[in-house]
Amino acid sequence: MSNEQELELVSAASLASSLSDIRRELHRYPELSNEEFETTARIRGWLEEADIRIAHYSLRTGIVAEVGGLNGGPIIALRADIDALPIQEETGLPFASTIPGVMHACGHDFHTAAILGAAYLLKAREAELQGTVRLLFQPAEEKAVGARRVVESGALEGVSAVFGLHNKPDLPVGTIGIKGGPIMAAADGFVVEVGGKGSHAAVPEAGNDPIVTAAHIVTALQSIVSRNVSALDSAVVSVTKLHSGTAWNIIPERAVLDGTIRTFEEGVRRRVLKRFEQVVEGVAAAFETNASVRWIEGPPPVRNDEVLAELAWKEAEELGLIPVVPVPSPAGEDFAVYQQHVPGLFVFLGTEGPHEWHHPAFDLDERALPIAADFFAGTAVRALNHFAAEAASIAGAGSEEGAVRG
Repeated sequence: MSNEQELELVSAASLASSLSDIRRELHRYPELSNEEFETTARIRGWLEEADIRIAHYSLRTGIVAEVGGLNGGPIIALRADIDALPIQEETGLPFASTIPGVMHACGHDFHTAAILGAAYLLKAREAELQGTVRLLFQPAEEKAVGARRVVESGALEGVSAVFGLHNKPDLPVGTIGIKGGPIMAAADGFVVEVGGKGSHAAVPEAGNDPIVTAAHIVTALQSIVSRNVSALDSAVVSVTKLHSGTAWNIIPERAVLDGTIRTFEEGVRRRVLKRFEQVVEGVAAAFETNASVRWIEGPPPVRNDEVLAELAWKEAEELGLIPVVPVPSPAGEDFAVYQQHVPGLFVFLGTEGPHEWHHPAFDLDERALPIAADFFAGTAVRALNHFAAEAASIAGAGSEEGAVRG
């Protein structure tokens, strides 16, 4: 059978069916971050069934594989995250999670099936590839540690560019959000500890109430974005937990605030974090209490390479899809860690679902699966051709320079 016939076979309606089956099996058996052992085993099995070679990197969970490279050439990577969330599923789907309290509520089952589909398409034309496509099935995205572990394993060595995706329930099927520059936010967490002096609730003047301080800190923090961030930039400061005290008639010794800050630009991030600390310290001092800030550094913003965005836009148009410039998401994504090492492109793929990410009734339209597979296979081929041509051009320029000197 010729490569063209193989590709036609893999691109037929059977691909959509098989990718749905894969996605549904993953959905039935979700696993939390750093616990994706069975998920990894399933992915390995599907790769081996397709005769896709496994690349051996030191990862406790997650797996790396490769297609192509038969004649050398550049390496590009396709990344899918594989972990689930600690959420009790409420979809009522026939393939709903069988694991109590664990659910693929962010669509990582979809991402995994989509990149597997791209791998199947690429395998069918392996002999034609102008390089290697490395498949990164990454663990622990929800904990924002998986990408760092993949990098530490060496799986990004030699890679010229990395591509990734996230499903987007508010985009129609057939639509792909592609843009250069920032597309997802830096996600920093904070813990503020306020120290006061405990007393009986009936005699507050004998103590120093940390709850009052904490309440004023929450209110004062809301002024940071409105008064310290330009209207042309954006940031989010959210306090999501406030806990203190043990009884109704006791003013406690301490109060603790938790929350998150989201920014798209490093300059804005530095300004917001600095102002945050000033506000906390100033309010605490005004109430004669003390306060400390502990930062939980999350992933940096996802910033897309302009050249890769242009390549992907052209591929989407060639496939008859609808590329659009998406509104950046304030959610965080550790795909940004890869972009600290190599150029990268992260896109939003329209899945037309009824609920947003992390909702207990989250679901998506599986018609988008073969679309995603086609798009990433085509984009991978286009990127390999781009980098191969670039390398040939550099080599040719070097040869001409040597000839002139000779």
